[in-house]
Amino acid sequence: MILTYEISEVSPYINWLYFFHAWQLSGKPDEVKQQLKTEAEEQLRALEGHYRTHVVFEILDANGDGDDLLAGGVRIPMLRQQHATSEGEYNLCLADFVQPLSSGITDKVGVFAATVDSSLEHDFKKDAYQQMLVQTLADRLAEATVERMHEEVRKKWWGYAPDEHLTMEQLHQEAFQGIRPAVGYPSLPDTSVNFILSDILGMKEIGITLTQSGMMRPHASVSGFMFAHPKARYFDIGIVGEDQLRDYASRRGIPVELMRRFIK
Repeated sequence: MILTYEISEVSPYINWLYFFHAWQLSGKPDEVKQQLKTEAEEQLRALEGHYRTHVVFEILDANGDGDDLLAGGVRIPMLRQQHATSEGEYNLCLADFVQPLSSGITDKVGVFAATVDSSLEHDFKKDAYQQMLVQTLADRLAEATVERMHEEVRKKWWGYAPDEHLTMEQLHQEAFQGIRPAVGYPSLPDTSVNFILSDILGMKEIGITLTQSGMMRPHASVSGFMFAHPKARYFDIGIVGEDQLRDYASRRGIPVELMRRFIK
């Protein structure tokens, strides 16, 4: 499923906290932040009608098989949390958040990739300030696109939370059921997973290309998974030890030294 949004359709979903963080304004007076936000909102209005954002997603049959996620007939090895956990807990893996293959029950998982028109990264180079303003807005617009898409997935396309009614603040606090871990983040630190997702989703259809390290272009792009399990939560894999690295590389069918370069 491919969705294209106008700037005005996703800008209400922008989390301005991260926008201010990108400008290193954390802890600065509110009036300084408000002035920048006013300029940013003016820029968003100027972008309207000229640039758009795009997302591709799929809801796939899924199961967990040990530390592997089986999604739409594709086996996607995952990494398990390695550092010590609290008493009574156990080390987590994203594959834990779908029904195990041994249960005989077919579950679901979502996969996605979102981006902005690539021209946003090239059309403002004559003005360094405007270029930085547009780039930081592009990053937030890509994330906002995922926020809106995920809301629609929960309520309509997957439909596991059709009666959800959350404020924008609650959305940003992730008060909804489920999680959407992104590639490159603590529970999913392997950027080469993007090659698998690209094969499943056809990222090129929305203008995303991958570097040799699995990084996405345009820079203002985000990809990942959607899990609906009510107990699904974010976690940090921690330092990947040599034994786990070798096991993971073997399951991925990738040489250990190459895999080492992918894990951030």
